[in-house]
Amino acid sequence: MNHPRTLRVDYDQTASVMCVVGSELNVNLNRSAPPSSKFFSVKCTPSVQYSIIPTPLKESHLSPIPLHGKSVLLIGMSRASQHENDSKLSIRYYGESEEVLGRAVLHLTAVEISLDVDADRDGVVEKNNTNKGSWKWGPNGHGAILLVNCDTERKFRKKLDSESEEVSEHSDLKDMTVMALRTKGPAKLPEGYKLTMHISQGDAESVRVFKLRSPDTTGNILTENLFYKYFEKAFPLVLSSKVLSQEVPYLGGTAEMNFYVEGLRFPDKDFNGLIRINLSLLEPISTGLPETPIFTDTVVFRVAPWIMTPNTLQPSEVFVCSTSDNYRFLKSMRSLVAKSGYKLNICHEYMNRGDRWMQDELEFGYIDAPHKQFPVVLDSPRDGKLKDFPYSQLLGPDFGYVTRMAEEDDVSSLDSFGNLEVSPPVTVNGKDYPLGRIIIGVAFPTATKGRNMTKVVQDFLWAQKVQEPIALFSDWLYVGHVDEFMTFVPAPDRKGFRLLLASPDAGYKVFRGLRNAGHGQAKLFEGLKDEEQKTVDEILDDEGLRGENNYVQHCIDWNRDVLKRELGLDEDDIIDLPILFKLVPDKKEEEFRALAYYPDMVNMIVLGKNLGIPKPFGPKVNGRCALEAEMCALLEGLGLSCTFINDFASYHKLLGEVHCGSNVRREAFDFKWWNLEM
Repeated sequence: MNHPRTLRVDYDQTASVMCVVGSELNVNLNRSAPPSSKFFSVKCTPSVQYSIIPTPLKESHLSPIPLHGKSVLLIGMSRASQHENDSKLSIRYYGESEEVLGRAVLHLTAVEISLDVDADRDGVVEKNNTNKGSWKWGPNGHGAILLVNCDTERKFRKKLDSESEEVSEHSDLKDMTVMALRTKGPAKLPEGYKLTMHISQGDAESVRVFKLRSPDTTGNILTENLFYKYFEKAFPLVLSSKVLSQEVPYLGGTAEMNFYVEGLRFPDKDFNGLIRINLSLLEPISTGLPETPIFTDTVVFRVAPWIMTPNTLQPSEVFVCSTSDNYRFLKSMRSLVAKSGYKLNICHEYMNRGDRWMQDELEFGYIDAPHKQFPVVLDSPRDGKLKDFPYSQLLGPDFGYVTRMAEEDDVSSLDSFGNLEVSPPVTVNGKDYPLGRIIIGVAFPTATKGRNMTKVVQDFLWAQKVQEPIALFSDWLYVGHVDEFMTFVPAPDRKGFRLLLASPDAGYKVFRGLRNAGHGQAKLFEGLKDEEQKTVDEILDDEGLRGENNYVQHCIDWNRDVLKRELGLDEDDIIDLPILFKLVPDKKEEEFRALAYYPDMVNMIVLGKNLGIPKPFGPKVNGRCALEAEMCALLEGLGLSCTFINDFASYHKLLGEVHCGSNVRREAFDFKWWNLEM
């Protein structure tokens, strides 16, 4: 990496000059020459390299060379010095008759200085990568990666590691990115010279840098083994929001010193994720005046984004709540999760305090760097009675936490994370989205009023960049969540998945088929206590219900077109599920919004090939629910297994379903986000 530097040279004087190997000293010869100088010559010791611009006609620089108004001497060093002033260069100036008019002598001390990171993203901190000072996306890109240190190593008094200005445990270092300072040169720098590491005020809120203390107070080098005994003082803070610049030691000889860099916040509206750390060699001018930088090396990091995981990825563990009235639901979930071979985590009443909506409180994701990967839970701003669960129960070693707080008046039902989904990987008009695209629900674009996902959450999601969000229209729903009318399931063909959409048209098709087959008196909700049963004929003859479902179908079709366009889908990639809705008054907004007429089968849990679907209690034909039969016919051809879970009393009547009451942490993508083509 070339670092040109202008150098003043005075004739008839000897100067001591520091030079960094790989940098270049530029001397304007005419400006430093004695009056009436017409010629010059250059002589140096073997480790000094130089060239002259414009290139002289004479072969030897020892012979007088004509001095032009723009004659420039370029000086460099081929190797680091073993001792101070162990190299030399002299310039002689001559008059018209080639008589000597003056002589400038430079005593040179050279050092190698390199601030190094894993710029090629292979897990190894290489030396002086030429691309370390910039960021480029893609498989042939470059630039180091930083994780937000958003987990905690504290086992008793929980606190995010990013909120502490100390290294709390040895394992905390594993969450940080190593940055190496490599130097080579004399045993010490010349008097007054020093190395300083520094960051800008703008980056200071986003990053911290620690180093291993060396030497300790006994004069011994503090090894990482001794860290366990002295960890509180072993890794002092070098840079932070309070310390923008600090001198770092020059160790002499051939040396390497590791620094540990941690990210403090995720990309967001006011932070593009890029951070620069600089190392400068400072030169003394005179007593009482500040030193000036004569060399600066810079490295660039990008903070790893928070990444969501779609239904097509392998589950790791399932989360549900236990409440006083959901025993039957919980029993069915236990059976389904056990059959699928995954771990079930139950949040008990002392923690959930009656709040059963596990999907709405949080969303699972992860962060990834070449050296480390761990899950991170995004806590929604809904803050129901489950609000303590993500922080108190999930946050821990190698399990991170992030949230976005909003003003209470800004939070609506659309800020619950049933309204936050992500698609499987797609290609749209030749553009790849190998990590899928985030999907949120908002008010209709032309609406003058309505509910929206709060801006701080939307800003956060957009700033991650790697899963470019899609906004759907969901405010027509009473609860307002996208998971009420859509989900994704894995498939063995086409794009590797299907989009499932709730469809009143498909529902009416099933009911008309039943009536045509002579089953018009078959009853919906049969066997349910305290629920008014409806016959197929009554549903089909209810013109008001039909009108309401026409409206709902139009809303879903608007979203269907958006999803087809934004995800690059064809009709064959979509399966319509037979679900009817009804409109009910929303007193807060003084308008009508939609609820599922019977359990909303699209609101399912996806565990590999096993689906946990709300039991619809549809009309029975020959002892079998016609709606269940239709679901099996639509999905089992994809190799999927349908399990119908009775959530009617404990979830459906409370305006939610199986998906609303559960959550799934999934394995990360194999694809590395930094290989995205942007």
